[in-house]
Amino acid sequence: MTSCGAAVALTRLFQYTGDDYHNPMDRRIANLVITGFSGTGKSLVAREVARRMGWGFLDTDDEIVRYGGRAIAEVFAREGEDRFREMEREVVSRACRQRETVIAVGGGAIVDPQNYQLLSQRGFIICLEARPETIYERLFSQAAANPGTEARPLLAADDPLGRIRELKASRQPYYANVDWTVHTDNLIVGEVAEEVVRAWSLLQRARSQPGPLPARERQPGPHVEAGDDLACVVETATHSYPVFLGHGLLDALGDKLRQASLTGSAIIISDDNVFSLYGDRVERSLRDAGFAVDSFVVPPGEETKSITCASGIYDYLVRHRVEREDIIVALGGGVVGDLAGFVAATYLRGVPWVVVPTSLIAMVDASIGGKVGVDHPEGKNLIGSFYQPRLVLADCQTLTSLPRRELISGWAEVIKHGLALDAEFFDRLEADADRLMGLDPEALVRTIARSAAIKARVVSRDEREKEGKRVILNYGHTIAHGLEAATGYRRFLHGEAVAIGMMGAARLSQRLGFLSPGAVSRQQGLLRRFGLPGSVGEVGGDPELSVSTVVGAMELDKKTRGKATRWVLLEDIGRAVVRSDVPREDVLDVVQELVES
Repeated sequence: MTSCGAAVALTRLFQYTGDDYHNPMDRRIANLVITGFSGTGKSLVAREVARRMGWGFLDTDDEIVRYGGRAIAEVFAREGEDRFREMEREVVSRACRQRETVIAVGGGAIVDPQNYQLLSQRGFIICLEARPETIYERLFSQAAANPGTEARPLLAADDPLGRIRELKASRQPYYANVDWTVHTDNLIVGEVAEEVVRAWSLLQRARSQPGPLPARERQPGPHVEAGDDLACVVETATHSYPVFLGHGLLDALGDKLRQASLTGSAIIISDDNVFSLYGDRVERSLRDAGFAVDSFVVPPGEETKSITCASGIYDYLVRHRVEREDIIVALGGGVVGDLAGFVAATYLRGVPWVVVPTSLIAMVDASIGGKVGVDHPEGKNLIGSFYQPRLVLADCQTLTSLPRRELISGWAEVIKHGLALDAEFFDRLEADADRLMGLDPEALVRTIARSAAIKARVVSRDEREKEGKRVILNYGHTIAHGLEAATGYRRFLHGEAVAIGMMGAARLSQRLGFLSPGAVSRQQGLLRRFGLPGSVGEVGGDPELSVSTVVGAMELDKKTRGKATRWVLLEDIGRAVVRSDVPREDVLDVVQELVES
């Protein structure tokens, strides 16, 4: 321990690889491979897919040119096809060492059994298809626009179309042995890329769930019972991963990692408080499952979520020669999850990570959705990325060891989900408030599962907050982040700041005529039942807090767009709206009410 268009699915339940059958669940899927005949658009599509997924891009033909120091046509002319295929095997082998890379491979590469074996073990293979006539037209256009390209040898035959048909037919059995096929004849590059990303998502889902789930588990959240450990599945365009929830699940962590096909060593990142309680137990579970384990422990508190602390973890990982197959295990609350996830996203351009949240706020919010980052002195989470974990495992028993103030703080994010997204869930929170405050196991598991499923549903529809759907989850957070930054992240717990921020957002909603006084009262009433504050004065600490300082910090918050703050407001309980035209004088008045009361 150390401190501080039309797609045809060809997914196979089993692959035939010579003498026996290979279970695809044993594959170490790290990349996406795009192949196909010349003229199907492999390179253009792969580059666009990499951009959409936020992954690296590699074209094996380009790498061969760099490796050999001459154009491919020149290699064929001077040294022959055997030498080209030898170079291609070397380049493919190097490419397969990458992670989270979209690899475009030459149309003949997967004909070689060695190449196919490597590519299929390290990634899903998607083939771009087109009719010979379409390929001929594309190659002819390319050759006319770019004389000297490698499309010319095919066109130099006496019967170019016949040659394309012949060569393509000889490769078709190999193209058929891929994970997915996209027909590109009538599609533009963007449309093909969209089909490829969709295929990736479906293949990932099929791999993580080799058999069909029961209907109850297909619609998790409110349907999850206390004995189940699958709360929901996050399914974004690029990733699919389960969220497990239950009592005593820490002991199953190692087995869950193995079931997710994770290998290598496990590096636990935790804080002093959490590690002293659960570190030995988590280490034992991982070692019992066959993982080598190391641990890095940081001080507790928001101050730890910094570039300085991240740099210390990088130094540790470098010293211990952590590699891309190794796994970072984030054991703790939201601070540890954000910090460890940020390190996982940036070390070696990304290593696998899993989240083991031990606080309520982390279980229902911070651990789901892949938002990772560190704070800047001028604002919370200003430095970060979107990087999805491989799985989330939450053990509700860990909540019993939380300080009461921290447990209460976590209920703010649960209530937020009901206020902004699910009126029925809000009703249930009102009905179950007493049982939940008493940590009744059945009510606790049901409520946390429902809350996590609400967050997962939004994240699945808007992974990178590009479409505006995910911003709804920021209800109350604009003022909350301003309060936290203005007080140096020392006065408020995050949930306390969110509760105050939600009261501010509700009052703004009422001022603008969106929300009824009755709904504002219901929100305030539920917050009080869970012991959450509705104003700054209800939280102890330095009473001196400037309205201008809070508003200045709010305007630096990352939710601004075009210098205008995007406010998440309520039209009714369970129905949120995003506005960027909130009058500044109303904001100042509401913040003053919160600060001075």
